[in-house]
Amino acid sequence: MGDPGNGDRDGSKSDTSTPRPGSPVRGSSTGRPIMALLDLVGRRWTLRIIWELNQSEPKPLTFRGLQERCEAMSSSVLNHRLRELRSARLIDTTAGGYALTATGADLVASLEPALAWSERWARLLEEPAAHSPGESERGRAVK
Repeated sequence: MGDPGNGDRDGSKSDTSTPRPGSPVRGSSTGRPIMALLDLVGRRWTLRIIWELNQSEPKPLTFRGLQERCEAMSSSVLNHRLRELRSARLIDTTAGGYALTATGADLVASLEPALAWSERWARLLEEPAAHSPGESERGRAVK
């Protein structure tokens, strides 16, 4: 990890606002790795950018291409998110535009179980409640 004030090894300047494990992040004063990840991917438009870059694989997307796929995102927000994702080493710039790094692709793969869970959860929420009004949902697993 590069020194935020002096730039990373690749010559780019680190974004000191990018959540990093070991540093305080939203929801964690100790910066537990999972909390740093959730802080980063929970930022507006971040997951959408990662999704669009994953969908375009193996072809990178230009700034304009990303902006077109994320219709309502301003160029300033896109610039900021791209800077954060580069600082987190989840994306990189190539001759053709922006692409996921191996770490970024690994993140997408690790989210597959959460995607499957969320789809089961959505189906569960569409069903009428099968418990009495005072009963807790705690014992009911999403299957």
